[in-house]
Amino acid sequence: MIKIIIVDDHEIVVEGLISLIKENEGITVVGEANNGKDVIPLLQNNKIDVAVLDINMPEMDGIELTRYIRSHFSDVKVLILTMYKDVKFIRRVLEVGAHGYILKNKGKEELVTAIHSVYETGEYIGEDIKNALITSMRSTNIQGEVSLTKREKEILKYIASGLSTPEIAKKVSRAESTINSHRKNLIEKTGVKNSKELIIYARDNGYY
Repeated sequence: MIKIIIVDDHEIVVEGLISLIKENEGITVVGEANNGKDVIPLLQNNKIDVAVLDINMPEMDGIELTRYIRSHFSDVKVLILTMYKDVKFIRRVLEVGAHGYILKNKGKEELVTAIHSVYETGEYIGEDIKNALITSMRSTNIQGEVSLTKREKEILKYIASGLSTPEIAKKVSRAESTINSHRKNLIEKTGVKNSKELIIYARDNGYY
């Protein structure tokens, strides 16, 4: 019997999932929560096989919670169940250790399949999610780099070298607000979370 917990900030979603799972003999719901923080005692007090998590939750979102579970309860598999098909979200949760990703518009059969798959093989990515990732990859150039403008590449090179915003602005003869705008765009394009990760990305991809 696969023991799972369901975490979603919408009670109606949780109740609906529990109703669906109850009809399946191979899975049992041993706990539920409406935010990330309430999950911690459930994990501490129960033997959990799979945590089914939404991404957008109060107090501790699905990305933070996934990171926490992988750090403190490494035997627990994480399946993200969300309405977000944005590649940025997909990459982030997979990078922090999620084992699977499935959209909420999928039917009961695929959800059950996903739970079994992450429990038994440690992996489940739906076909639509795979297609989204492939499409994103095809939007990059042949070297696998994110498609950037000449100016963005120049800014990224300076960021990688450790220059501050005022220093970069002086180098390229642009306003600091313009550099900050470029920085924001670069973070979005590369899929990183902040300026620190942008520096790491730049150095890993030959901009330094």
